[in-house]
Amino acid sequence: MAVFVREVMTPGVVSVRPDASLVEAAQLMRAQDIGDVLVAGDHALIGVLTDRDIALRAVANGVDPLTVSARSVCTPDPVVVSPDDGVAAAVALMRDHAVRRLPVGMVSLGDLAISENPDSALAEISRAAPDGRGHETRA
Repeated sequence: MAVFVREVMTPGVVSVRPDASLVEAAQLMRAQDIGDVLVAGDHALIGVLTDRDIALRAVANGVDPLTVSARSVCTPDPVVVSPDDGVAAAVALMRDHAVRRLPVGMVSLGDLAISENPDSALAEISRAAPDGRGHETRA
């Protein structure tokens, strides 16, 4: 089992500018086969934007995703971890804050499942290849 976050994190996170449109962010997610991007500007993390945020905070409210910015829909001030933090600390943060992702590289619930309980259903799902329809398969 992994001890440090750096051992389980997904390296190479993808980010968008705060003023990027939701369409731009969604197209980037599709192109990268991911379900979230960091919203960052001036070397500062502003928030995390997920495909679910776009669907529930924008599309479901009838807003135009071409004119709404990533900053206005993202979850601001996300809980973060360091690569040198322990995996147990990451699990505790996810539990305590009821989040599924922690920016660092990116640590997802699926990454932790693969590391901590490789035989679990979530770990198996998280290891699965993309389904070919552009859907994210990592939790």
